[in-house]
Amino acid sequence: MKNNRNGQSATITDADYSKIRKQIKSKKYKLLLDLAWYTGERWGALVQLTIEDVYNSDSTPREYINFRAVTRKATPDGKRQTRQVPVHTTLAESIANYKPDEDSIWLFPNRENDGHISLRWADQILRAAVDRAGLSAKGISTHSTRRSFITKLHRNGTDLYTIKKITGHKDFKALERYVEIDSDRVKGAINAL
Repeated sequence: MKNNRNGQSATITDADYSKIRKQIKSKKYKLLLDLAWYTGERWGALVQLTIEDVYNSDSTPREYINFRAVTRKATPDGKRQTRQVPVHTTLAESIANYKPDEDSIWLFPNRENDGHISLRWADQILRAAVDRAGLSAKGISTHSTRRSFITKLHRNGTDLYTIKKITGHKDFKALERYVEIDSDRVKGAINAL
């Protein structure tokens, strides 16, 4: 668990996600949280989304969110790869209900409208919502949505090869750090022998 920004970020439950989301007043930042929750992408790439990455030319949500290679974390060999994630039906509703600023190319423009919001600003938005939700002791950070996304896929029976394809991980060693296995699951596996 994360403690004073050290350690691994906590996974969050659906109930935690709902509590946090209720504490965010802006549709803009609700969408940011929804994108993190339903795509499992890192927040550094999320803040760099353009309107074109999420919407068709007729302003309808795309079938896939496009995370451009230049916005994504590089692999140890320095390569970056574009990732396309199918849009969940709940996320599609959130995207359809949000009206992006037509004066910007960015989905999440900064106040000056000369770029996108910073990762630091997004982190502050999340931390404030977590605090207001009474969840600050849990060790929740921007990386919690990615860990939760991957853990939920695994708990729902998605095989690791498919999860690796969805998340863009290059190897299983990096992926396995994200999957949280609770003690009940371990006991259940032993009992199934």
